Amino acid sequence: MIVDLNGLRELYASPNSRAVAKQLGHLDAHCRRFIGLSPFLVIASGGGGIPLDASPRGGAPGFVKVTDPHTMLIPDAQGNNRLDTLTNILATNQVGLIFMVPGVDETLRINGTARLRDEREYLEQFSGEKKQPKLVIEIAVAEAYLHCGKSMMRSSLWSGETRVERSALPSMGQMLKDQTGSQAPAETQEEMVAQYIRNM
Repeated sequence: MIVDLNGLRELYASPNSRAVAKQLGHLDAHCRRFIGLSPFLVIASGGGGIPLDASPRGGAPGFVKVTDPHTMLIPDAQGNNRLDTLTNILATNQVGLIFMVPGVDETLRINGTARLRDEREYLEQFSGEKKQPKLVIEIAVAEAYLHCGKSMMRSSLWSGETRVERSALPSMGQMLKDQTGSQAPAETQEEMVAQYIRNM
C-alpha cells in the first residue's frame, strides 16, 4: 500500500518539463477558444470536511463566458435543487473544472476559486438563455492547462462504434423506483425525457 509521496514517486517518473510548463495562471487564447467550443463541463467541489461532489453542466457551445483572462462565468441552469455544488462553494470556494469538446480528445482543466453572484449585471449577461439563471458561478482562475487525449482515446468516447443503446439500461424512472423503494408506477424513458425537456 502506498502511504506517502516518496512511495508514490518510486512508482512514477517525474513529469516532463512540458507537462509542468503548460500550466498557466490565466486563460490564454487557446483556453478561451476551447471554452467557447465546449458544450459540456464537469465541476468538482468540496474540501474542508465537506462531502466531495462532481456535477455535470451543459449548454450550447459558449454557454460559459470568459470575461477576462482570469475570470469565467457559468450560468446555474435549473437542476434537481440539491445544490451540492453551490453549498460546497459557500463552504470552501474551491473548484476544479474539466471542459470537453465533442470530437476533441484533449480536455481543458481549470482550478480556481468560486463565488455565487446574483447581482443584476451578472444575470443580464445570460438574458438570451431559454431560462435566465437565478445565479451565476464566477470562477477566478488559478490554474489552467490542456490535458492530453490519452484517456479519451482509451475510452473511444467520441466514436460512434462505442455508442451504447439506451435500451442497455432500464429507464431512469425504473432505476429511481428501485433505488428509492417508491410504490408509484415507474415513468417510461420517453416520459422522463419529456420531463427533462419541460424543466430545461
